[in-house]
Amino acid sequence: MDDDLQKKLAPLRERIDAIDAQVLELLSERARTAQAVGMAKEHHAGAVFRPEREAQVIRRLQELNAGPLPGQALSAIWMEIMSACRALEQPARVAYLGPQGTYSEQAVLAHFGHAVDAISCGTIDEVFRSVETRRADFGIVPLENSNEGAVNRTLDLLLSSPVKVLGERSVAVVQCLMTQSGTLDGVSVIRSHPQSLAQCQGWLSDHHPELARASAASNAEAARLASEDPTVAAIASEQAAQRWGLKVVAAGIQDDPHNRTRFLAIGHLETTPSGRDKTSLILAVPNEAGAVYRMLAPLAENDVSMTRFESRPARTGQWEYYFYVDIEGHRQDPKVAKALAALQARVAFFKVLGSYPVSA
Repeated sequence: MDDDLQKKLAPLRERIDAIDAQVLELLSERARTAQAVGMAKEHHAGAVFRPEREAQVIRRLQELNAGPLPGQALSAIWMEIMSACRALEQPARVAYLGPQGTYSEQAVLAHFGHAVDAISCGTIDEVFRSVETRRADFGIVPLENSNEGAVNRTLDLLLSSPVKVLGERSVAVVQCLMTQSGTLDGVSVIRSHPQSLAQCQGWLSDHHPELARASAASNAEAARLASEDPTVAAIASEQAAQRWGLKVVAAGIQDDPHNRTRFLAIGHLETTPSGRDKTSLILAVPNEAGAVYRMLAPLAENDVSMTRFESRPARTGQWEYYFYVDIEGHRQDPKVAKALAALQARVAFFKVLGSYPVSA
């Protein structure tokens, strides 16, 4: 580096060092204040994690933001700050569908930050059980994929479980091809979960039709197998590559660049309104003409918008269905509360899964 450039950079680097010291001092002050909040809550049974409050903090900062950092970057930074401050009291125990390196783990870190005790579970059922028995404080479960649709096991467990929905997180599905060496030299088979193989079918046929394809229990399991066998390539997330010491051969190989999975955070909290919320319900009506129309009428009558409507067989053998419905607003909002009261009076089954902040 020449002397002129060094002279130009030196004062800028000094300025950055000074700013970093100021940021550190402010972060320490914030952490001490968060500890004071925790101490104040001790005598009032207050939860360490308050989803509505954290959503309000991030929204406010995004509104104040004048750049150049984009809002998404601010959200990620402050999520980690709040996660670290929460962990000063007690790191949250969060159950997820493992193993490490899955998109479910990615959703945990995006929603709760890295300062958590992440508990890997073998099945979605185990995630629910961990939360129900309080082995975990919270859980993250996949609800739906933009390509593949709803995750039926999650829907069934939401129906029967006493846990509440307290948040949502949408994760971009970016599939990567990875090997030990970062090349396909000596590779004879590509392994991944069947759903991921299907999502990358076009790219694989165009670029590597000569390689065999084999299923694995999960993308993370495929990455683990590739880390032990140089003849195996895996399709998984970049996070899985980092977990298992693999090198990415090609990134973003999914056929649909907009593919996303929506996850739900579950727990025992009752959230209060954050100002931009969603409420999830399960409803059922008798199998008769016009029943569904009458069921949904209170939403229109009270100007409540429905954002999702999914049906699931009730397994009674009578062709009856449960309806999974998302609406805008919190159950405590006046017009939502009025609509829900009217809904409950008209249906055969009514369950509020939870009201929670809308994911940014």
